[in-house]
Amino acid sequence: MSWQGKRVLVTGAGGFIGSHLTESLVQEGARVRALVHYNALGRAGWLDESSGGAEITAGDVCDRDSVRRAVEGSEIVFHLAALIGIPYSYEAPLQYLRTNVEGTLNVLQACREAGVARVVHTSTSEVYGTARTVPISEDHPLQGQSPYAATKIGADKLAESFHVSFGLPVVIVRPFNTFGPRQSARAIIPTIIAQALAGGVVQVGNIHPTRDLNFVSNTVEGFLKAAEAPQALGRTYNLGSGREVSVREVGELVGRVLGRPVRLERDPARVRPAGSEVERLLADASRAREELGWHPRVTLEEGMARTVDWIRDNAGHYRVNAYVV
Repeated sequence: MSWQGKRVLVTGAGGFIGSHLTESLVQEGARVRALVHYNALGRAGWLDESSGGAEITAGDVCDRDSVRRAVEGSEIVFHLAALIGIPYSYEAPLQYLRTNVEGTLNVLQACREAGVARVVHTSTSEVYGTARTVPISEDHPLQGQSPYAATKIGADKLAESFHVSFGLPVVIVRPFNTFGPRQSARAIIPTIIAQALAGGVVQVGNIHPTRDLNFVSNTVEGFLKAAEAPQALGRTYNLGSGREVSVREVGELVGRVLGRPVRLERDPARVRPAGSEVERLLADASRAREELGWHPRVTLEEGMARTVDWIRDNAGHYRVNAYVV
């Protein structure tokens, strides 16, 4: 499929993955409208640094009117807007419910009314909870081990229901742990890298949980392929590497990139409630490989080196001594 001239909306376009996706779509020739969260400073998140020629529009997915205006005239909608920090979801679950569930409902309703050709809805591997079987396929049970995960399950089910009930052309992409340039320190990889670059001991939560880490350009390519494939409608796709890495091993890998040891120290303030900690995530991405022709091109090692370089060059974005929730 050619993206040249396609009218595309990206919600959450100012965020980590959203900004990379927006730039990629512009490079492909799409006419991109980027919905960013309104704020009094008039900032557009990461798109302030590189809008890539997208049309920036401020709003809030919790506001139906701004969502309708943003969706109007769009052929394809990528819905990424969400509250994503797991620790903060313990403190503000209602805010997560409103943004992640009601916000998704607003997007789905607006897309139905506008007759868009495809909606690509963003899920998360957190909906699986701790793996019962590995690797985790799309048929794995969904387990809400945090308020964040519960709201994302709700959003996913809404997206499914709009496809089944109303024929809305929805595809769900379920990225496993995406990392790369621009990711905030609420995520484990930039947390470790930023502290390691500053020197001294690196403060983290639990060091034994494992994750399936995937560089951001791989994830973006998965979004694009999910929007392009005719057979993808009504389907859910895991986007993961199929490689399992513990927090401790992430620290060791960062150390190898830096050329010196990185010592991790468990900070009790960063430890999640025992029942809420997702202990193990490992993706089975065979459906995406077989039906979308997707596979991760950038390896963990290459992606980590790129991320270290970017954080080193953009250290001012990180408060090394603060625990960002």
